[in-house]
Amino acid sequence: MFKTLLSAIGAYKLYEKWLWHQVKNGNKPEHIAIILDGNRRWASEKNLNSWFGHERGAEKVEQLLDWCLKLKVKSITLYAFSTENFRRTRSEVEKIMRIAEEEFRKILTDERIHKNKVRVKVIGRLNLLPEDLRHLIRDVEESTKNYDEYFLNIAFAYGGICSFFGAYY
Repeated sequence: MFKTLLSAIGAYKLYEKWLWHQVKNGNKPEHIAIILDGNRRWASEKNLNSWFGHERGAEKVEQLLDWCLKLKVKSITLYAFSTENFRRTRSEVEKIMRIAEEEFRKILTDERIHKNKVRVKVIGRLNLLPEDLRHLIRDVEESTKNYDEYFLNIAFAYGGICSFFGAYY
């Protein structure tokens, strides 16, 4: 209710502009890590299917990437899908995997990734993912392995500290 009221009077837009000014003109973070959470909740609040929330979340991640590149944030880590998420309904997990596949396909040809020399590394228990998605992830990592200007780490099928032993630069 309070959030809706703030949105209605435009307070969030003002706050967003103030934050942008602070970050743009101040010290910039070198690494941002974000847990992607709340997509289902957002969709539920709007009486939409959960998959729509996940698709909308993926769109927001693309906007986040633009923002970080504009601010020259060197490293981004996205906690996208934990091993606990496999407990969701089969249908929801399949839709999330489909969205992930679409997003990884976009990365292969994304001008922002290649122009800005963004190295992409996926960390987690990849053996739990569908085979097609694993191959696509390998293709993405291979196509960006020589880049070293920016780093995009995507934690997928992560859970606990053991997932991160594969992360390196």
